[in-house]
Amino acid sequence: MNAVIDTIVQRRSVRFFKPDALPRDALNEILRAAQSAASGAGTQLWRFVVVDDAAFRTKLAALALPRYQKWMERAPGFLKDVRQQIDAVVKDPIYYNAPAVVFVIGSGMTADFDCSMVCGNMMVAAKSLGIGSCWVYFGQLPVKEPEVSAALELKDGEKVYGPILLGYPQEGLPPAAPRKAPIVKWISAG
Repeated sequence: MNAVIDTIVQRRSVRFFKPDALPRDALNEILRAAQSAASGAGTQLWRFVVVDDAAFRTKLAALALPRYQKWMERAPGFLKDVRQQIDAVVKDPIYYNAPAVVFVIGSGMTADFDCSMVCGNMMVAAKSLGIGSCWVYFGQLPVKEPEVSAALELKDGEKVYGPILLGYPQEGLPPAAPRKAPIVKWISAG
């Protein structure tokens, strides 16, 4: 099979990371792949904030935790069950103690589409380098806090995508979730 397709198929969301810092060269390669994503009219209206400072990651997690707990109170049963299983084994249910957190920040009319592709490229690139990744919605919970917004230098019209967690997997890759067969309709010429 094709090496790129193999990497895509083998990528998994990693929630258990070794504490080892990631080499700056590897992070730059991941960001280079992210920067190569498609964008509406080639605008590339995104930027990255990489947090690899343990003290700031701890502060982010502390700010996000109360909002996460409120979300958990309202979460549907099946999501609550999944999250409780994860929370029972991780100290940080927001960023999973990942050594690097990458905030993808985008703006513009096509940012929702463009930045989704940026995040996808980032996670596939990480897998190709033996680095685990996870897209975490909860990681954006503290971005409205003045201190976090200032650190990210968020401007009017900008939105945070991800963030994407990066680090070496603690226990290898988790098993793949069962994949549904694709739903495909073909419209073909005779």
